[in-house]
Amino acid sequence: MSETLVVNEVYLSLQGESTFAGLPCIFVRLTACNLRCSYCDTAYAFTEGVKRTLGDVRAEIDRLAESYSGVSAIGTLPVVPIPGAAGGHRLPLVEFTGGEPLLQPRAVGLMRDLCDAGYTVLVETSGAHDIGVLDRRVRRIMDLKSPSSGEVARNRWENVALLRETDEVKFVLGTWQDYEWMKGVLSDHRIHRQCPVLVSWVAPLSPEQRHASLKSVPPGHVAISRKELADRIIEDRLPVRFQLQMHKYVWSPEARGV
Repeated sequence: MSETLVVNEVYLSLQGESTFAGLPCIFVRLTACNLRCSYCDTAYAFTEGVKRTLGDVRAEIDRLAESYSGVSAIGTLPVVPIPGAAGGHRLPLVEFTGGEPLLQPRAVGLMRDLCDAGYTVLVETSGAHDIGVLDRRVRRIMDLKSPSSGEVARNRWENVALLRETDEVKFVLGTWQDYEWMKGVLSDHRIHRQCPVLVSWVAPLSPEQRHASLKSVPPGHVAISRKELADRIIEDRLPVRFQLQMHKYVWSPEARGV
């Protein structure tokens, strides 16, 4: 029997976050997640998906990337310099997201095969699973779940020791309590000395995005605004990259496949 993945969607768009923001990227969104973060905006991926063979998923990635294989509209090969990649890499990137990609072990082999084929592969993971199973060439963008997510106890702190300079760690912050917690984590673990640290603000969910299974923000938390978060990062001189979810400003926040 052919090996399969349960896939929510595969599409070509622009990377909306991370140090790769703005670059063309093929997204492979896998189904299922074992966390229920209070701010999750992709709850549709908890259960929606279709079983597909690895070969079928790989073929769709190659098909979407095919238009980038020749000379671009401005007469040059679509290659960009990427930190840690000698000579840069052709576009588009490929990102595995979810849901939680590491819940499907067969995805690990597909990521390795895509690296072998010359793709730059990213994976967005919750930080609740062992990132050491991934090929060293995969660029791991790992969340550390903040207290307001309701899932802070699920952080797998052993992953911190596995981080490399090509990885990235993301904090999604929605309250003042989250911000103070993040400062403590940076002070205790010095993650910013291992890899880039990303800080995102929790965008309010629309009624269509709010899933009944999501955790509640713990009692006593006080919301922090986007401006307050940015101002405080500057005031405290934190060595982090503040980021916005670019795709939500280009397309509707509820739009899928973007």
